[in-house]
Amino acid sequence: MASNANELMPMKAGSTVALVTPFTEAGEIDVPALRGLLRFHAESGTDGLCILGTTGESAVMTMGERELVLRTAVEEVKGLMPILAGTGTIDPAHVREMTLQAMDLGCDASLVVTPYYVKPPQRGLVRHMLSCADLGLPVVMYNVPGRSGSDMTPESIAQCAGHENIVGVKEATGDVGRVDAIRSLLAGDEELLLLSGDDGTDADFTLRGGDGCISVTANVAPRQKHELMMAAIGGDTEAAAAIGGPLSSLNGDLFCEANPIPVKWALKRMGRIPTGYCRPPLDELDAEFHPRLEAALRTAGLI
Repeated sequence: MASNANELMPMKAGSTVALVTPFTEAGEIDVPALRGLLRFHAESGTDGLCILGTTGESAVMTMGERELVLRTAVEEVKGLMPILAGTGTIDPAHVREMTLQAMDLGCDASLVVTPYYVKPPQRGLVRHMLSCADLGLPVVMYNVPGRSGSDMTPESIAQCAGHENIVGVKEATGDVGRVDAIRSLLAGDEELLLLSGDDGTDADFTLRGGDGCISVTANVAPRQKHELMMAAIGGDTEAAAAIGGPLSSLNGDLFCEANPIPVKWALKRMGRIPTGYCRPPLDELDAEFHPRLEAALRTAGLI
């Protein structure tokens, strides 16, 4: 571990990977494979780690399993990159339990999704995020209407930005206009990291004034994603196009079935994890998609 577990490393601009959780064929957490992935990202210039999100299959994990994953991440990369732990769900009491666990174990921030399925009103979403921030761990709000069923508006996001522990938002709408919409509503002294949660549009989002991404594609192409975000943050459209072009097929094909099914198959194909096992109700990638994903990996120069 590179620094004191109690020291919080600020979230930063760039490419944060939405990390998968590798499992054995028996469905247990594969700790050696997880350590290998964490070291891969530390060596590849990944700017931040998002663990136990949707891509990490957190919805089908026990608190004990969450602790194992978080402890492993802290042991491997604490102080090398900020560790963002997904702690969002429907029930605020469970969000609190998971957030306090992440804080106790040395994570640097929590990623809190808008409560899904129940479709809270905007005032409910604002109160939920502010209550999470009151717990003391920095919060990145997560707006993903396609999965949650509710869209946290730019006005609601801006309403939360004044809280000292609300440090960013992961915008997974795919609407790059959200950058201007949110920025225009922030008070002059408010700083809020605007991170894209959509791999297909994250370069455009960042070129528009965003601060980077929380990326599924970064699982397989960490160095390329880091370089792409650095180019986009610097406003270099030519470099962004040159780096991002070979990844464009991959950005789409990694979602040919529900995430993280395709990206786990891709990591297995690259030799990064032993199996593409996903816990039920998900499954391993259907064979009909193998050639498509293989071609995307080749186009990106990853195999």
